[in-house]
Amino acid sequence: MNHSIAELCRFFRQSARKEAGLVLATVLRTEGSTYRKAGARALIDANGQASGILSGGCLEADLRERAARVLARGRPERVWYDTRASEDPIWGIGSGCEGAMDIWLQPELPQPVFPVMQYLQHCLALDVPAQLATVVGGEATQAELGSHAFRGQGAANPLAAILAATLVESATDELRSVRFEERSLEVFVGRLSLPPRLLICGAGFDAIPVHNFAAALGWQVTVFDHRPAYANGAQFPLAARVLCAKPAELAQQLDPSAFDAAIIMSHHLQADIAYLGALAAQPPHYIGLLGPASRRQRLLAEAGSAAQGLAPRIHGPAGLDIGAGTPEAIALAIVAQIQAALSGKAGGPFALSHPVDARSFGAQCLGAQSL
Repeated sequence: MNHSIAELCRFFRQSARKEAGLVLATVLRTEGSTYRKAGARALIDANGQASGILSGGCLEADLRERAARVLARGRPERVWYDTRASEDPIWGIGSGCEGAMDIWLQPELPQPVFPVMQYLQHCLALDVPAQLATVVGGEATQAELGSHAFRGQGAANPLAAILAATLVESATDELRSVRFEERSLEVFVGRLSLPPRLLICGAGFDAIPVHNFAAALGWQVTVFDHRPAYANGAQFPLAARVLCAKPAELAQQLDPSAFDAAIIMSHHLQADIAYLGALAAQPPHYIGLLGPASRRQRLLAEAGSAAQGLAPRIHGPAGLDIGAGTPEAIALAIVAQIQAALSGKAGGPFALSHPVDARSFGAQCLGAQSL
C-alpha cells in the first residue's frame, strides 16, 4: 500500500518554506533489496526537511543536497543510486546495502502554484485516490521533462492528452514508453492511495495504544463508543473522529463499508454483539475480535444470521502471536495483523530457519491474544 498522499499533504500544509519551493522525490524503479519500492514519494523543503524517507537513511543526506540544487536550478533531476557496489567510506555513500534505486527529483514551485500538491490536496479533500503520469526521460526535450497529467483532470495540451491516456491504461506504479511526435518518451505512472481507515468499536484504555499505533502509520482512525465517559476526544487526539452513540446506531452514524478494518473491543458482550451486527451488512475487509476463540464463537452465534457471511473477515482472537501481555504490546500485535491483512500477507518473518508449511505457519501467526 502506498498511502503517502495524506502525509505529503500534511507536510505541504505545515511547510514553513513553501515560498522557496519544494522538491517531490519519487522512486521510479528498484533492483535488489531496497527500503522503499517504485511509487514511494517524499516531499523535501528548502531546509532539507522531508515528509518521509526513501531509504533507511543512507541516501537522505545526498538527496537533500540534490534537492537544493534542483530548487536552485528550477529543473528536475534524475539520479541512480546503486549501493550494491558502493562501500567506499570516503568517496562513496558507503551504505553497504544490497539494492539500487532510480529516483526522480521534481521541483514544486509557487509559480505555477504547486501543481502536483494542489492536485493531491484536491484528491484528499474529495476522498479519492490520486494517479499521475510524469515525463522523466527517453527522447524528451528539456522543456518536456517533468510534464504532468492527472487522473480526472482535463488535458491542457497534446502532450498532457497522451500522458492522460497512460493513466487509463495503467494500474500499477511503473515506467512506460510513450510515443509523442515520433519520439519515445519515458513516463512514470504512479498511484497514491488514501490511508487505510480503521474503526475502533470501544474506547476503553486499551483502545488508546491501538489508536496511537494506527495513527503513527498514517491511518485514519475513527473511535466509536456508547459510553460518554469513554468517547472522549482528549483521549484520542490523533483520531479523525470520536463518536458517541448506541452500538445499534453505528450504521446510521457511519458507513461501515468505508472502513478497511474494524476492531471490536468494548469488553461488553451485548455491545460487541450489536457492533458485529451493525458491521455485517457492509463489512470492512478485516474485523478483529478480542478474547478467546470461545468468545468469538459466542459473538457470532448471538449475532445470528446477519453475521453468517462474516467468517472469512473475522480475526479472533485479534493480533499476531508475539507473546503480548500488556495493552501496548497487544495493540502492536493487532495493528501488525491489520497491516498484514490489508497487504495480503500472512504476517510471518521474512526468513525462516527451518522450512514450515505455509498453511500451518499462517495458522500459527493468527494465534491467540486474549484479554
